[in-house]
Amino acid sequence: MSANSQDIKPAAPAPEPPPAADGRLAIPPWLRRAAGISELWTFVILVALVAFFTIAAPGKFFTTYDITQIAVNASIYLVLGVGMTFVIITAGIDLSIGSVLVLAAVSAGEYNVHHGGPTAGWFTVAVCVVIALAVGAGWGALQGAVVATGKVPPLIVTLGGLGAALGIAELATGGQDPAGASAAHLQNSLGFGKLLGIPWMVILAAVVTALFGALLSATKFGSNTLAIGSNPTAVRRAGIPVGRHLIKVYGLMGLLAGLGAVMWLASYGTTSIAGHSTDNLKVITAVVLGGTSLFGGRGSVLGTVIGVFIPAVLTTGLIVIGVQQYWQDVAVGVVLVAAVYIDQMRRKTRERA
Repeated sequence: MSANSQDIKPAAPAPEPPPAADGRLAIPPWLRRAAGISELWTFVILVALVAFFTIAAPGKFFTTYDITQIAVNASIYLVLGVGMTFVIITAGIDLSIGSVLVLAAVSAGEYNVHHGGPTAGWFTVAVCVVIALAVGAGWGALQGAVVATGKVPPLIVTLGGLGAALGIAELATGGQDPAGASAAHLQNSLGFGKLLGIPWMVILAAVVTALFGALLSATKFGSNTLAIGSNPTAVRRAGIPVGRHLIKVYGLMGLLAGLGAVMWLASYGTTSIAGHSTDNLKVITAVVLGGTSLFGGRGSVLGTVIGVFIPAVLTTGLIVIGVQQYWQDVAVGVVLVAAVYIDQMRRKTRERA
């Protein structure tokens, strides 16, 4: 054997890649693939629903008007769903989003009532937007702090937050929607305005979706969010402050609930204090349908987009074929249970594999 050949040694197996120097944890490829599979089967369900209602009500469903209305009606829930995606990926939950939306809308609406009402100028509109965003983000961060530092389960914290936020809103208004809660400028622009035929509500929801989709899939913040849901112990060992991150995630959820309040005021001109009791059901249904696991560690904003449109199409389709409104809530509830059941089956399959 030559001297050169004596120096040749078998190649050692490549070590597992350590966490990146910036603290980012690598997300396993199977986790990425799982999200893609979830998006695929959810999209198939959406297409099947569209096909069913189109056949059941030929010429009445999936018209240009229907598509526009579905997109507008889904825009607020899409914004809320984006925030809920981050929360559920961390293995958390937020039941308070409807009440936080109401509290933010009431806070902004009361300011508008005392500073011009329906005829308020753009400065008042801008202040109202800031108030709604600040109230939502502050409430969400507060709930996140209780979850992170008090070690109280998110289900309990946000259930308490649901009642507290709604109670404060009712105390501030006497349980009545304040007259003149929205300015005409806000309604005529964001509420009813269009750009190239596309409603501003839809454009705003699309921008929010794109921004936070990129935040989840292409940034350290998104990677840490996924990692916390997968293995919070490993994340702590990597030096990532889990508690601080959870406060940010719940604050983000609150911020988007505040934005949802602005969109609601723009669309309907009122706070609708009694009209948001099922927002959490609708949003959680959409997020879980989109493939985000209730056990944490897996999910995507793209899946949530598809998931949001399933209840929207389902509700519109049932209206078109003449089904009573009460059955619509039953259908959404059944879809949620079915989605959770399928999620559990997929989880058990992955664990066996």
